[in-house]
Amino acid sequence: MSLKRAVITGMGAVSPLGYGVEELISGLESGRCATRFMQEWAGHKGLNSKVAAPLALKNKSDIPRKYRRTMSPMSIFAAQASDQALESGGIERAEAAGNPRFGCIIGHTSGSPQTLHSAYTELVENANLGLLGSSDFFRCISHTAALNVAQYLGITGTVMASSAACASGLQAVGAGTDLIRTGRQDVVLCGGAEELHMTVTGSFDILFATSTHYNDTPAKTPRPFDRDRDGLVCGEGAGMLLLEEYGRAKKRGATILAEITGYHTCGNGAHISRSNPQSMELCMATALASAGIQTADLDYVNAHATGTEQGDSAEARALAALLSEEKVPVSGLKGYLGHTLGASGPIELICSLAMMEKGLIYPTLNLDNIAEDCAGITHVREPLERPIECFLKNSFAFGGINAAIVCRKV
Repeated sequence: MSLKRAVITGMGAVSPLGYGVEELISGLESGRCATRFMQEWAGHKGLNSKVAAPLALKNKSDIPRKYRRTMSPMSIFAAQASDQALESGGIERAEAAGNPRFGCIIGHTSGSPQTLHSAYTELVENANLGLLGSSDFFRCISHTAALNVAQYLGITGTVMASSAACASGLQAVGAGTDLIRTGRQDVVLCGGAEELHMTVTGSFDILFATSTHYNDTPAKTPRPFDRDRDGLVCGEGAGMLLLEEYGRAKKRGATILAEITGYHTCGNGAHISRSNPQSMELCMATALASAGIQTADLDYVNAHATGTEQGDSAEARALAALLSEEKVPVSGLKGYLGHTLGASGPIELICSLAMMEKGLIYPTLNLDNIAEDCAGITHVREPLERPIECFLKNSFAFGGINAAIVCRKV
């Protein structure tokens, strides 16, 4: 079977750096770290990390109440980013509604943590299921962002939700790519969404994966690849991309931002919480092979780079083995954004597309001293002007799940 081509024609973002792609990129250019001390978490016992990268929810009333009443912040972020992606891609909402060739795939780590926390608090304190409303169910459900965005936009094509921790959003983009390349859909709105809550940071805290030494100096964390890194910082937001079959995009005169030429996802089969450099390398190499390119063809790698001790070390070793003698620039963006979990892959993919357009690579923020176990790759520590024709984007998740996407200029 001859595969079709999947291209990106629109994108939208709601992030800790602001609303819209323009504010997101402006935050990167100014070198701003979105991490702050969470005063509202200060009284919780057993929570060692008190920092996070939140965003201020705004303009939620722009979404009609009949759709908004089943939405938590996660779904609102996704709906807002979806509206942006459609607008930037020049597609009217009416083209999505009722079109069986128009799909939607959104990844996130779980249902709304805020709603889940409230629901279980009611159940534990009052032991009364009758206190929970029907709308709570649709906020808690595991595919809440996908179902809410699909209902909001009237999407009747393929609707799916990926849930693979921090790889969720990039898997959604990969799945959308596959649907278009195999001819099952013509357009897919895909990406990831996440909302911040104390219990989310707490879950990583239990795994000793959070940043705990910078509660008093939040702008200094996370520190990807740095000698003094001490863990991740949770963030929130949504990143949505409009994927389209190449011929359709050309016919309507759409601006093509890039083509997704390669994708792979795999498990490591080795350890549930420890990253495995061999499986990471295999994932990246297979993505490159599916794109029909060599490492010499890469101009940039956008790393997952969470700021955890073990994760950054494993990724750096995997990249060093993959790239070998190739001096491909590598940077990670979580020093600016925190770790937006299931939304991180799409948001950082959007940033990488902006870098491709500008011919400018944004450096890894807070990388003051390259850690010895993260050496061996070409770290970007200052803004680097460089033409980008082809780049690789990584997402590596707890549970040993890896994902990598290759994008190329058209």
